[in-house]
Amino acid sequence: MTAARTDPDLLYIGTYTESIYLVRMDRRSGELLRVGSVNAGANPSFLSIHPNSRVLYAVNEIEQSGMVSAFAIERGTGALTRLNQQPSGGGAPCYVSVDRSGRAALVANYAGGSVALLPIDPNGALAPAHVVQHTGKGPTPERQEAPHAHCIIPDPSNRYALAADLGADRVFVYRLDLEGKGLRQVENGDAVMLPGAGPRHLAFHPTLPLVFVANELDSTVATLRFDAGRGTLTLIDARATVPAGWTGTNYPADIHVAANGRTLYVSNRGHNSIAVFSVTGEGALALEQTVSTEGDWPRNFTLDPTGRWLLVANQRSDSVVVFGRDPENGRLTATRQRIALPSPVCVRFA
Repeated sequence: MTAARTDPDLLYIGTYTESIYLVRMDRRSGELLRVGSVNAGANPSFLSIHPNSRVLYAVNEIEQSGMVSAFAIERGTGALTRLNQQPSGGGAPCYVSVDRSGRAALVANYAGGSVALLPIDPNGALAPAHVVQHTGKGPTPERQEAPHAHCIIPDPSNRYALAADLGADRVFVYRLDLEGKGLRQVENGDAVMLPGAGPRHLAFHPTLPLVFVANELDSTVATLRFDAGRGTLTLIDARATVPAGWTGTNYPADIHVAANGRTLYVSNRGHNSIAVFSVTGEGALALEQTVSTEGDWPRNFTLDPTGRWLLVANQRSDSVVVFGRDPENGRLTATRQRIALPSPVCVRFA
């Protein structure tokens, strides 16, 4: 598959409805305009786009029998046409990514506590899943009574896949076997997180051998060192994602690193903010800013490809809000730009 000439100003919004919404962004003003939607089945919540920009994948976050759907992206218009659907291999799939070669989709099943690799056919359709069951639990009984896989992403070399498990307090390391179409756990490779941390989402630093982890249950961001030669993770540090002295209930969700590696962002649900961290040349973090998301429950956010804008999906207040971003220091400023959409969960630029 060759790359599609999709409009770079188009973005897709996954939701807890039955629709994926297509939105166009004005890069000069930050204005958002809804231009379409597609019926994508129940809870097409989390999205990922193939490296060739011609296929979009969505999990159908169903508690008992989750699915993953594939959609062809029409050149120019960005319209979606269903290709096929496959079982995710577990309940409540909440995350999907695509390996860097575009040959496999990787899925985290929250309720089932498993991860899956679904081979991708040459036309972008999905083949049946290879499933790996997690084990383990943590000290928070209402959330950590069993494993709850929450994220799985390929590493920059595309030789490994890392999976954050909120229930097991662990980041699992798998060898990404694209020829054998499976995942093989690396012996002694996992990062054992602090008890009760609840690791949720992961982000690699673009140049340093570091992985940052948004910990949902203790409101921290952790720094892990990744040895790409051996496939092993080591916990280095953890920093609070809310201001010192704040005592409310909070659950960090999404995490992203700026392309230049100098700024890290984490969304706080409860505090309802984006935490902005500076990143030193050695990878040390310092909390520089917390900005209100001007809505409730910022489940997901994204940086636009130019790095000038940051868009936040406020799930409970049915809004996607746009912030201006200083490309030098990474700090955020409010704009008047927003769009109303029902229960937005995930934002992806085409």
